[in-house]
Amino acid sequence: MQNSLPQESHSLRIGAVQRDLPLFAVSPELAIAVLNILGDTELCEAAADALSKELDAHEYVALVTAEAKSIPLAYALSLRTQKPYVVLRKTYKSYMGDALQASTLSITTGKPQTLYLDAKDRKLLAGRSVVLVDDVISTGSTLEAMRALMVEARARIAAVATICTEGERPQLAEPLLSLAHLPLFPLQTAS
Repeated sequence: MQNSLPQESHSLRIGAVQRDLPLFAVSPELAIAVLNILGDTELCEAAADALSKELDAHEYVALVTAEAKSIPLAYALSLRTQKPYVVLRKTYKSYMGDALQASTLSITTGKPQTLYLDAKDRKLLAGRSVVLVDDVISTGSTLEAMRALMVEARARIAAVATICTEGERPQLAEPLLSLAHLPLFPLQTAS
C-alpha cells in the first residue's frame, strides 16, 4: 500500500495574484501546500500591499523576520511602512557580536534550528514595539523562537503579520494579521 496526494496543488489568491501551490508530503500521513515567495516578486508585492494597510492600525518601530523565505516580504513591507526590518539569522557570524539566540524545530526540514539576534539589532529593538513577520505560520515553532528572542531583547510584540496560516489557526496574545489560510492535506492510502 502506498500513500498518495489527494490532489497535486492548492489554489491561493492574494489580491489579484493567484498561484497553484504544489503539495509536498511532510510525513507518511500528511502533505502541505508549499508557499515559496523567494523570487515571486508579484505575489510578494501583492501580500505587502495588503498587509501594510493592516499594519497602519498598529504602533511599532521595526519589522522582525526569520531567515530566509520571509525576507522579501519584510523588505517589501519596510518600503511601504518606512520602518526598518531586522532579520533573525540561522547561523552566527562573528560580526554579530553579543547575539541572543533561541532554538526551534522546523516543520519543513524536521530538524532543530537556532535563530540569532545580533547586537546591533538588539539596540534597535530594546524596550520598543515590533511586528513579527513570517510567510506562513503553521505549527508556530518559528514564531515561538522569534517571540523568545523578543522577550530576551526586551521588545514588545505589537502584532504578527503573515501571508498565510496553515493547519489549526494559532491562538496568539497579540493581533494576527493574515491574508489567507492553507489547509493540511491528509494522504490517502492507495492499494
